[in-house]
Amino acid sequence: MKIEQIDLSDHRRVRDFLDLPARLYRHQPLWVPPLAADERARLDARRYPYYRHSEAAFFLACQDGQALGRLAVLDNRLYNAHNNSRTAFFYLFECVQDAEAATGLFDAAFSWARGRGLDRIVGPKGFTALDGLGMLVRGFEHPPAFGLPYNPAYYPALVEGAGFEKWHDIASGYLGADLNFPERIHELARRIRERRGLRIARFKTRRDLRKALGHLEQLYNGALQGTSDGTPVTAEEIRALADQMLWFADPELIKIVMKDETPVGFLLAYPDISAAVRRVRGRLFPFGWLDLLHELRTTDRIDINGAGMIEGYRGLGGTAILYSEMFQSVRENPRYRHAEVVQIGMENDKMQREMENFGVDFYKLHRTYQRAL
Repeated sequence: MKIEQIDLSDHRRVRDFLDLPARLYRHQPLWVPPLAADERARLDARRYPYYRHSEAAFFLACQDGQALGRLAVLDNRLYNAHNNSRTAFFYLFECVQDAEAATGLFDAAFSWARGRGLDRIVGPKGFTALDGLGMLVRGFEHPPAFGLPYNPAYYPALVEGAGFEKWHDIASGYLGADLNFPERIHELARRIRERRGLRIARFKTRRDLRKALGHLEQLYNGALQGTSDGTPVTAEEIRALADQMLWFADPELIKIVMKDETPVGFLLAYPDISAAVRRVRGRLFPFGWLDLLHELRTTDRIDINGAGMIEGYRGLGGTAILYSEMFQSVRENPRYRHAEVVQIGMENDKMQREMENFGVDFYKLHRTYQRAL
């Protein structure tokens, strides 16, 4: 068994790293491959915005010339500055069911992180705010929402065998269009908007949406104030995220809460294009983009994948506004019949209980792990 840190200028080794998941999941019909262009971009240290402020290393476990596992380890300096910590992330873990390969990968990651003065490692946790968190531990029988991790059931045992313990659990829930959402919440949201002078900005075209996404850096970083474990984003990262979001967004599903002309909250939802991504195996070219465009226009599923209020507007009716808009996102367009409320932290038990009372079925669970170094 050989553990190798790959040189990002070595195209053959980069290809080995990127191609491993397709080989591991070739008999798993529910797995959705990532978009190939997005995956390649993460390993481009010259162009990917993350590398302007932070570092990452990528490892392969090989035997007899064949890759058996892979792992990325990140030193996200924005996260550590915001949280006053010295924490590494691990991400992109894939491995055959082999404890030696998994342990070798994690040992290499531990050594790299210690060499940078880091004293703790958590994960799976990615490069950007749109990267799905955690490792699937419940709900293997359900297809993943677009961009969310899906993995074999043996992965948690490999991670725990490397000395990790549970850090956070993150739940995702199913919401159907026929759900009888309490009218009192819509009425409360309306009263709060009127009392506090709030309005919901809605968008019809991608051009309008692009203008509004200029507020996203201020909104996202504002929503982090007074919270822990978040990672601020830079203007360059927001531009890259906005370009990615605009490609598969339905403008009518993106909503921003405004106070006069100042954004104070947001709700992000997207058509779920997982079925098309699975069909084209994550490749947009030469003709995969046609299938994805068709799926954008015809899918009856959406993913509700981001909501927040800036400090000063939480706990004063802001949550009711987000709940109301969340359910209206499913009901307003008759094409959408199914929604997944993506990744709500289990530590937010009040929010989860409220949503369960509304009829949301939390049917998937992802877990993040931690270990001292």
